[in-house]
Amino acid sequence: MQTKGHSILIDRTELSKRGLRGTLVALALFVVIGTVSAVWANPLFTRMTPVGTWELAATAMLAALAGVTSAFWVPRCRMRAPGSGGIVGFLGIACPTCNKVLMLIFGGPALLAWFDPFRPVLSVFGILAMGYAAFRSWQAFRDQLVAAPVPKIEISAEELS
Repeated sequence: MQTKGHSILIDRTELSKRGLRGTLVALALFVVIGTVSAVWANPLFTRMTPVGTWELAATAMLAALAGVTSAFWVPRCRMRAPGSGGIVGFLGIACPTCNKVLMLIFGGPALLAWFDPFRPVLSVFGILAMGYAAFRSWQAFRDQLVAAPVPKIEISAEELS
């Protein structure tokens, strides 16, 4: 990527790098979030509440949107929306009784009675925040490309004949 003032000229290798970065981020987050929240059985973490049917889909959507955000990332984008979307989405996916902080604040019965039914809503808010972050990063990337000057090609009279 070459910078020229405020504009950016982008080539195919830069697009390939961005695509690879987005794919790797999405895959890594899917594996990490799914393993830590024990959406699938693994030897590292044991889930104390059953996995809902929506949790695997929410994990995949959060990871995919994080990948899109990182693929289109430009330096002027901020981390507030992706960070808050990731945290809220993770709290919605993760096992409520496995979270030590929530357990200390609310206690087990309150978590199962009040927080557990609210988790799908948290997941939706996390996905919406990550979707907003992906949209904003795509807009910033597109705006930088639109601002790029069109290269002028000079052709001599000898080349035309």
